[in-house]
Amino acid sequence: MKKNMGTTDKVIRVLIAVIILVLYFTHVVSGTLAVILLILAGVFVVTSLLGLCPLYLPFGLSTRKKE
Repeated sequence: MKKNMGTTDKVIRVLIAVIILVLYFTHVVSGTLAVILLILAGVFVVTSLLGLCPLYLPFGLSTRKKE
């Protein structure tokens, strides 16, 4: 599949994932909300590493610079 995420998009997703992890480990969030946020953080990290956001595909979106 074609990559559709730019550098800024990747950095923002990783920063959000780090913030979620900090909130979890400082016990600001817990319970069901913590589980949901941790799953979201995992998805953000994986999509950042792959450079591909599946939600962008049906809409034809891309934050990647044209080559």
